[in-house]
Amino acid sequence: MIIKRLAVATMLLSAVAFSGCTNDDDGPSVKADLDKELLAVLTSAGGTSGADYFKLPASDDFAKIPQDPKNAMTAAKVELGKFLFHETAIAINPKMPSAEGTYSCATCHHAKAGFQAGRPQGISDGGIGFGNNGLDRIKRDDYPDDSVDVQPIRTPTAMNITYQENMLWDGAFGATGENVDTDAYWTPGTPKETNNLGYAGVETQAIAGLTVHRLKIEGSLCESDADYKQMFAAAFPSIAAEERITREYAGLAIAAYERSLLPNEAPFQKWLAGDDAAMSDSEKRGAVVFMEKGKCATCHTGPALSSMAFYGYGMNDLRMLNNIFQKKEMDHKGRGGFTGLAADDYTYKVPQLYNMKDSPFLGHGASFNSIREVVEYKNNGVAEHTGVPASQLSAEFKPLGLTDDEVTDLTAFMETALYDANLERYLPDVLPSGNCFPVNDVQSKIDLGCN
Repeated sequence: MIIKRLAVATMLLSAVAFSGCTNDDDGPSVKADLDKELLAVLTSAGGTSGADYFKLPASDDFAKIPQDPKNAMTAAKVELGKFLFHETAIAINPKMPSAEGTYSCATCHHAKAGFQAGRPQGISDGGIGFGNNGLDRIKRDDYPDDSVDVQPIRTPTAMNITYQENMLWDGAFGATGENVDTDAYWTPGTPKETNNLGYAGVETQAIAGLTVHRLKIEGSLCESDADYKQMFAAAFPSIAAEERITREYAGLAIAAYERSLLPNEAPFQKWLAGDDAAMSDSEKRGAVVFMEKGKCATCHTGPALSSMAFYGYGMNDLRMLNNIFQKKEMDHKGRGGFTGLAADDYTYKVPQLYNMKDSPFLGHGASFNSIREVVEYKNNGVAEHTGVPASQLSAEFKPLGLTDDEVTDLTAFMETALYDANLERYLPDVLPSGNCFPVNDVQSKIDLGCN
């Protein structure tokens, strides 16, 4: 099937035209033509790799998953990371004793929200409850506002981050990629100092995040529990037993697990593997718009439909929302907040696009409530944040001229064809601690139906 597809694609590359007049009731010949058209477009966009350029590997095919050479992925390391990512028993460094053992990495990156927070601003330590898929999580009564651990920007997904060399919306984490020769910005005494370890962004963020989010390995269950000691030994067999149960090695394991979080069961991925029936006609037409008239693939490309570029699209930030915990470090300057360069102000890293509909909040400032709203915003090309200077808006941000039908098809592609409905395959059955996850406070246990 794939060989035949490639042959057809080669013949069609010079003759492709957008078939916006088709509908999902068209006959087999029209459907076949649409498949050929999409394959030709993808083949052209994929360069020397053709349509394969957009394929995600299997989650255990470590040879094909991008990774930090200083942290080679192994099954044992991924397994350890899976437990640590969800383990609430390492929450032993909260601001208030009442919150001990109640949160985890997964509190703000849980599977039911597409490994996002599912709310405009993730709340970890100092939060309580997990109703409505985490949306109803609120501040604990005994926590002052300035003690709550909240995200200063909308929490990005932990999925597909293996295709990002540097992490965070401003790309501040990681010593490699875009951050080579940026050591002047790795401020001592801040999480950015972790870059000095020399790891890529995923590893750097995982290591730094344990401290930032008040999680601790040393002195936790990991040092005493037989299961954890065995998993650390399997994951890091060359490291002495007395040296391996630390924040750094725990972070490396968490990073390995995060690199395995791939939405490779999404319909678009199944279509790329040869299943023509995996996508509807509307989704296929939307994919063609994505690659051509919509110019989405200019920035969103590769297996994760992302990139390491930074763009200014004039979206609102969290300050424009109600009921947001403000933090002193919320500079809202994007990449410019890291580099200090005026040219980088208000530019943000291109995000991946899978499972976006799992969150009712989109954009770095959570200012959009649906994928269609984002598509319409990009199509209109008018900045919503009046405080962003016109000079900081990217040249790519301009009216696209998409019709309503094209907007509908493009939304269908992004909303449904890029949706993996089986992310719970990445979850542990139970934790060594026996705690509930992704949260473990009394109200959350009730909300989750967890004993």
